[in-house]
Amino acid sequence: MLFFLISCLSFVLLSKSLPLKPLPPWASKMRLLSPWFWKELSCFLVFWLRKSWLSGVLLEIPSAMSMRRRNFSSKVENVEESVETSVLDLPELALECILGKLPSEGLCNMAAVCSSFRDRCRSDYLWERHMKEKWGRLIGCAAYREWQWRVACRNDLGVSEGCSRKHLVKSLCCSWPLSWILSKMENSNRQKSYLPADSMMSWYLSLENGKFWFPAQVYNRENGHVGFMLSCYDAELSYDSCTDTFNARYPPHGRRNIVIEEGVQWHRLRAPPVDTPSHDLHASDCLHDLHPGDHIEIQWRRNKEFPYGWWYGVIGHLETCSGNENLCHCHASDTVILEFNQYSPGSRWRRSSVSRKNHQEEGNEADGFYGGIRKLYNKEEITMWKQLWPTEVLE
Repeated sequence: MLFFLISCLSFVLLSKSLPLKPLPPWASKMRLLSPWFWKELSCFLVFWLRKSWLSGVLLEIPSAMSMRRRNFSSKVENVEESVETSVLDLPELALECILGKLPSEGLCNMAAVCSSFRDRCRSDYLWERHMKEKWGRLIGCAAYREWQWRVACRNDLGVSEGCSRKHLVKSLCCSWPLSWILSKMENSNRQKSYLPADSMMSWYLSLENGKFWFPAQVYNRENGHVGFMLSCYDAELSYDSCTDTFNARYPPHGRRNIVIEEGVQWHRLRAPPVDTPSHDLHASDCLHDLHPGDHIEIQWRRNKEFPYGWWYGVIGHLETCSGNENLCHCHASDTVILEFNQYSPGSRWRRSSVSRKNHQEEGNEADGFYGGIRKLYNKEEITMWKQLWPTEVLE
């Protein structure tokens, strides 16, 4: 093979020095492909020579070591027995437990060991745990629908990037015999590089690398702007693994363009608690169960062009009520008092009221529009709002 390579190179050098007749028209087109062809051919020949040399060395080693095997047969047998032992020889349940304890990076590394581990380490059963542990708090129904739509539109999402390079080389060398070699290599590695787009592992990796923007909600949007304190707005999120933070992309509204906030921390994020789009009125089902002191979230927007945001507040007493729990009848009134205690007592944003029986969107262009109400029963949600309480009273 070495002689063949030297002959080819000599022929190329000699052909350049000899006067030749003008080439036919098709030769100028093929000349454009020559750098790619010779580059790929040289890589293939080097790979073949290395493989041939390594196989020759491996064939010489048994003959050189034959005498030693005869003298130390018992020791060699013990070594061979230990080499033949594999992790795959473990019982199925033990192997499953070991893989279940690996982190996500460990599963990715194990999937590259062999075809058997590849199939095991890509199973949805193993990746469901990692999805719940890291992403379960942020992934809601809206994010799942977005992922299903993405999978339906891009079935090739899980194909590795290495395949694109092979397709490029194949298009450049399609007129040469080397294309036959590349086609064989591509067919042999197709199963190794393919990752189902609808698999749990593909979804996890798309979240990790930030390529998948998913819907969620952000507390105190735009870096805690005073106009959004103690609110939670819809946004599309993209994860940045280098900083362990998120980029939040808020939808445009009114005359404002898309706003992108960088460096959003985990504690300022949540999955949408209700499956209501940001421009739709939430159907309130807790109005008759509201009492003074209850913690709530209510939809509010500046005007009709803006999306709703969820704002934290509490149910207050009527002005005619003394606040005595034994004498209070506010829960029987048709008017529900809303209090937003993050604002000063004299602020026009401090108190508002809605109808208990016929509640729809209420408000005006000056004070904004109040939408649906959801009562907070979960103590974790209430604690989260209190942790975001502003350090100063708002006006």
